Amino acid sequence: MTVSQDAPPRVDLIPSEQPASAGTDTDPPEVEALPAPEGETELIVTEYEIGQHNVAPRYVLEFDFHQKVFTISALGVIGFTILTLAFQNTAEPVFLALRDWLTGSLGWFFLLAGNIFVLLCLGLILSPLGRIRLGGPEATPDYGYLGWFAMLFAAGMGIGLMFYGVSEPLSHYNAALGGVSLDDSGARTDWAPLGGAEGDPEAALRLGMAATIFHWGLHPWAIYAIVALSLALFAYNKGLPLTLRSAFYPIFGEKIWGWRGDVVDILAIFATIFGLATSLGIGAQQAAAGLDFLFGFGQSQSRLILLIIVITVVAIVSVIRGLEGGVKRLSEVNMALAAALLIFVIALGPTANIFTGFFANLGAYGQHLPALANPFGREDANFTAGWTAFYWAWWISWSPFVGMFIARVSRGRTVREFLIAVLIVPSLLSVLWMTALGGTAIDQAANGVSGVQEAALELQLFEMLGQMPMAALTSLVGILLVVIFFVTSSDSGSLVIDTIAAGGKTNAPVVQRVFWCSFEGLLAVALLLGGGLGALQAMAVSTGLPFTLVLLAACYAIVRGLMNEPR
Repeated sequence: MTVSQDAPPRVDLIPSEQPASAGTDTDPPEVEALPAPEGETELIVTEYEIGQHNVAPRYVLEFDFHQKVFTISALGVIGFTILTLAFQNTAEPVFLALRDWLTGSLGWFFLLAGNIFVLLCLGLILSPLGRIRLGGPEATPDYGYLGWFAMLFAAGMGIGLMFYGVSEPLSHYNAALGGVSLDDSGARTDWAPLGGAEGDPEAALRLGMAATIFHWGLHPWAIYAIVALSLALFAYNKGLPLTLRSAFYPIFGEKIWGWRGDVVDILAIFATIFGLATSLGIGAQQAAAGLDFLFGFGQSQSRLILLIIVITVVAIVSVIRGLEGGVKRLSEVNMALAAALLIFVIALGPTANIFTGFFANLGAYGQHLPALANPFGREDANFTAGWTAFYWAWWISWSPFVGMFIARVSRGRTVREFLIAVLIVPSLLSVLWMTALGGTAIDQAANGVSGVQEAALELQLFEMLGQMPMAALTSLVGILLVVIFFVTSSDSGSLVIDTIAAGGKTNAPVVQRVFWCSFEGLLAVALLLGGGLGALQAMAVSTGLPFTLVLLAACYAIVRGLMNEPR
């Protein structure tokens, strides 16, 4: 049905009365109201009320969660953590074998799915459906362009840009310059993208940067855009709760409030928490490397675990302080530090090469994009399995977290405006970041500066900064960036997971967010002990795989939902 601008808000989404809660004699908190659509939209009428499947027991602390979604997700995470810690000595080969099988056997599936997401986004931008406005035809944006762009970029990358900003361009450059090498059986033993560019430093540089941008450009942001658009459309235009199951109303109808929707939300929680644990583990490794580089901190497992525990405690404090006093202020500090570091590298690094390289790298990305995105008949199997398949699964596992954040800050934008901004603006900023940091490291290596190429991946950022003025200060800034990204990701991710696990409530008791925040840190510890970076990658791929199927179904639901909107 359609509603006019003068229609009242959906009372079934903003209930003034809720079922009695088990275990407490106090009234539950009111559900936060979603804004009513402004103008004519195809509103979905449902009898479902947010929180109607929740239980709210009060023991020492107060809880309020979806009985099935929270229970299954929490028990699964707790059980996995305990088993991994109990069998950490035998877990590593299992995790590594799982990662290698999934990326080697199903890498084509991740690449194909990524292409579908990009093509759908581009198709919607060009189609008349792009004129539809999120929130109704008369809705106005909640944020100006500058603040909106900053939040889009900050939401999606974080720790990954710090860890891979130097290491990935340098790795691809070295592999491409070394050319193709085969073992006795004829199998590839190198990691060069598209066969490499042996003996041609300029071609190797452009190919390495194109491969890097491929992993941080349109494809990951298209994944985030699909989740964000599905959430925003069905919440702001259709009047459904801001949860992932709402996007499947065109497919399942009222059945989404049953077990089918429970499965979608549980998969979203598993994908998000393991994706966050992967990022936190990677960030902790880099923070420890930076502290060792500056202060001789050491990189033993015990010190790494101690660092994760300390940073997780800081994240818990941020959770308790709330969005305004915690993650918002930390995000503002982090964006300022990231901008300062980027400007410093551009100003004191090979400035002319960075500016010319930005446009040259964009051109190389466009030139090599069809070949890099090809899911079939690839000769660079090591590259697609070791890099691309893992990245796509990692982005997909992050997508519920990032997508919900993007949806919440994008009301009032047209679909076309939304998709152009989500795909293009963060991609361009990622290209600039990779060109500045990675290009500087490659320039140092090409000019015979030792240290950067030989360093471990997590140390290469600090080795690159160590060759520049004020090395101690900039390295300290780098460490702070990693730590604050760690805290803000854990805090924001805990909020999103808890919203899903609380049946769509955005004001569930804070103790539940503390629970998820704590187990993100514990999961990172368990996976590092049970196999290190390989274990982190294995679980990101494993949880990203089933959620890829969810996102492919969401593509169909988005088109159905948009076609029903008044235009």
